[in-house]
This record gives sequence, structure tokens and C-alpha cells, in this order.
Amino acid sequence: MQNNKKYMTKNKLIESLCKKTGLSKKMSKEILETVFEEISWALSRGEDVVLPGFGKFSVSLRKERKGRNPRTGEEITIPEAKVPKFKAGKILKETVR
Repeated sequence: MQNNKKYMTKNKLIESLCKKTGLSKKMSKEILETVFEEISWALSRGEDVVLPGFGKFSVSLRKERKGRNPRTGEEITIPEAKVPKFKAGKILKETVR
């Protein structure tokens, strides 16, 4: 069975930004990378990033849990970890439907 899933890559996103804004590819790339960097920095400082209508980025604490090493079957303890989370906003949900 062949996977026909299409992806919006970073380069495609930059190209789309160029077409819609008239900005150069270099400037569009800088803007997009700055947005990603700022979201990452805010999350690393424990801040949520709220984009009304689009969604909310946040950090969640995943508790320590038991797991198994897939090669040996040995039980291991997976330590707690901070993980990024995204919750889609109302407008984004409606657009996707």
C-alpha cells in the first residue's frame, strides 16, 4: 500500500509566505525561523504561547512511568519529562473540518 500523504514542509511554508507577502525568500525564512525560535524560548521559560483562533502551545510534565526495553524485554523506569503540547483553537478546528 502506498502512502499518498502530502506534507507542508518548512520550505513550502517559506515559499507560500513569499507569494502572499511579496517578501524575499531570505526575509521570509528569517521571519519563520524567528517565530519558531520565540515559541521555543517562551516554552523553555515555562510560558504558554496563545495565538487566538489558531491554538495554544504549552509544556506538560509527563510523570515517571514503567516501560520495557523492546530488545530485551527488561522492565525500565522512564523518567519524568517536560514535553511540548499544542491545543488547536476554534478557528483552526473549523478550517480543518
